[in-house]
Amino acid sequence: MLLPLEMFVALRWVRSREAGPFVSFISWVSLLGVALGVTALITILSVMNGFEAELRDRLLSLAAHATIVRVDGAALDGEAILARARSAPGVQGAAPFIELQGLLVGGAEMSAATLRGIDPARESSVTQIDRALVSGALTDLAAGANRIVLGRALAFRLRVAVGDEVTVIVPAASADGELVPRIRAFTVAGIFEVGLQDHDSVLALGALEDVRALAGRSGATGVRLRYQDVFAAPAAAQRLAASLGPAFAARDWTLENASYFRAIRIEKTMMTLILLLVVAVAAFNIVAMLVMVVRAKRTDIAILRTLGVAPRGIIGVFLTEGIAIGWAGALLGVAAGLALAYNVERVVPWLERTFGFQVFDVDVYYVTRIPSLVEPTDVVVVAVTALALTLLATVYPALRAARTEPADVLRYE
Repeated sequence: MLLPLEMFVALRWVRSREAGPFVSFISWVSLLGVALGVTALITILSVMNGFEAELRDRLLSLAAHATIVRVDGAALDGEAILARARSAPGVQGAAPFIELQGLLVGGAEMSAATLRGIDPARESSVTQIDRALVSGALTDLAAGANRIVLGRALAFRLRVAVGDEVTVIVPAASADGELVPRIRAFTVAGIFEVGLQDHDSVLALGALEDVRALAGRSGATGVRLRYQDVFAAPAAAQRLAASLGPAFAARDWTLENASYFRAIRIEKTMMTLILLLVVAVAAFNIVAMLVMVVRAKRTDIAILRTLGVAPRGIIGVFLTEGIAIGWAGALLGVAAGLALAYNVERVVPWLERTFGFQVFDVDVYYVTRIPSLVEPTDVVVVAVTALALTLLATVYPALRAARTEPADVLRYE
């Protein structure tokens, strides 16, 4: 524990200008450098969290939190699984589905696509498909109507619009094992846009009965589940699959979209390491500043030693002085970072209007705003890291000051 005398001397030296204007300048640069680094870290991490949440919402607008399928890929009794799933803890909604890989033909254009058969009455309890529809309605996907809803990019590639006809071709095996294509014509009932290439350019939705008839299957591919807590879905889905038996397996949104979130985590980690260099440079400035203070205060240090202050007390003086500067910068950075992170959606439009530029062009990007989500854990980690770096920066100057010999310094004074 630092003694009150050591704290008093350290805080007095922090305010003192006897070491020279350059030392005072370095002190302010160090403080502002720490504050700038912490501010940038908190703001950037909050923006990255916002983009991750935005991506997760877009992914889950048409994707379920988890799916239950058979390990061998065979059809299953959707109604029986639905009854078991609805009684499972945390399940908010469940719906059967069937998914096929095929080829869509519109006029002279064709494109590979994933055809997903859904039950419109139950699908809204699993996904946010109603919000993704730009035109048309899910009610048009009635059994036997042979209607289909396409992603915007897929419809653009096929050059079709609502009311046009597309031909769906899916592979199937005949009784003797030969590959025989199954073909059926569908009418485009709607076009959706999620803002993700994996959905908008490859996904087509049809009525469950129509897609099942096209595939020649007697049951559904699996059951899609929605949980009250999206982050608890992976573990809960695994428990449900285990309760159904070894023939069933669970897939969740974290596995199906692992590449997206892995890329965000890597980018977030690299941005953190890069911005920590700003704090590290400021910490090195604290080292330089304290070394200069040690040289300027050699006489004062010698006098303190002759008055009975032990080397440990001298170390405490310089630790307190460095911590006062570094921690003041860290706390200032936390306050500024939180203020900027919570108001980034207002600050960016103001900057765009003031300087006449646009961060995200609406004609190019799906996301036209900069989202921000402040995670308390990130703020605590950044603050603690900054405090630790500034504390570490004071160790060498403090040890150097403690090695000052009073007799050698005062001999020529």
